[in-house]
Amino acid sequence: MKRKIGLKGTAILQLVLQALVVVTLIAEAFNRNFYNVFLCVLTLILFNIPSFVDLKLKIKLPSALEAVILLFIFSAEILGEIRSFYTVFPYWDTILHTINGFIMAAIGFAMIDILNQNPKFHINMSPFFLAFVAFCFSMTVGVLWEFFEFSMDYFFGFDMQKDTFVSAINSVALNPVGLNKEVRISDITSTIINSANGVYTIDKGYLDIGIIDTMKDLVVNCIGAVVFSAIGFIYIKQRGKGRVAKSFIPQLKTHEEIEQTENIINLKKNRRKVK
Repeated sequence: MKRKIGLKGTAILQLVLQALVVVTLIAEAFNRNFYNVFLCVLTLILFNIPSFVDLKLKIKLPSALEAVILLFIFSAEILGEIRSFYTVFPYWDTILHTINGFIMAAIGFAMIDILNQNPKFHINMSPFFLAFVAFCFSMTVGVLWEFFEFSMDYFFGFDMQKDTFVSAINSVALNPVGLNKEVRISDITSTIINSANGVYTIDKGYLDIGIIDTMKDLVVNCIGAVVFSAIGFIYIKQRGKGRVAKSFIPQLKTHEEIEQTENIINLKKNRRKVK
């Protein structure tokens, strides 16, 4: 009964989010913001990831994990990018990267757990090592995402690695005699930038273009990964009795569940043919 209620709640959540995305898409198309239209279309496509995993990969996603994934996609693309929550709310990006670290650790944990259920790939791992693999998987995904952000900024002139204002810097490049010894400039109140496009004055100190943002993202990703890895470790030690872990760890479907899903799909197809 709880599973059915969870599935129904997730389906309602997905319908509500899809409706909000469609409304946003229409508004952005009317305003001729075609990049935002693309983000809306991308969001609608990403919303189908849980269904793809369920139907094609025969993996059962817990309702809690599916809901978090849907909300994460909506928060990142629609609220973060289109509604500018990344700049309106200073900690929006930090929260999402923390959640990402948690989710990716859960997925990494599940991958090993699912492989262990297959006799061809069975691997005996201690609870600690399994948690460590989940942590490493999460951090790898986090690093690859930062590579992607850097590439988009460097090659296409985006600003995915958000800038940070700082009041002090340490730099070897500013050493007047060229020695490998840092020069510290502190209490920076403003910076003047001379360029071919004009002169820009920054009244908030010095502008760090991405390093602090990247490291902050990796640190909070690490925190999210550590939290779930600890939960997964306890889950294994207690032989699958942890409620929190069960709410976020995908499982292979049983033969009965696969047959039930196929019957539902066939029933829907037959209804469409009748219409």
